[in-house]
Amino acid sequence: MPERVDPDSGVETESKSERKLKRPQLYKVLFHNDNYTTRDFVVAVLREVFHKSESDAVAIMLHVHNTGIGVAGVYTFDVARTKIELVEALAREHEFPLRLTMEPEEI
Repeated sequence: MPERVDPDSGVETESKSERKLKRPQLYKVLFHNDNYTTRDFVVAVLREVFHKSESDAVAIMLHVHNTGIGVAGVYTFDVARTKIELVEALAREHEFPLRLTMEPEEI
């Protein structure tokens, strides 16, 4: 259906409705406390993989240690899954049972 006709040229134009892109679902990457993984290893992983500052990494590590679980970051599904796989591989390499999970971020 034409929406507008140019009176001079007689050209009919249509306007396209713009598609609104939906933001991707975000996921929290969660560290779980255990009695074997060292605090230094957790801080190092938070700094290297999650790009946290020293003070932020220590704060997250202490939160995980004291409460049993803590958020390392919020990412899209693929990024969260990749970070979890990388950290778990590093933990296995260093013989730590560190466990990470992810859960959808509530909107």
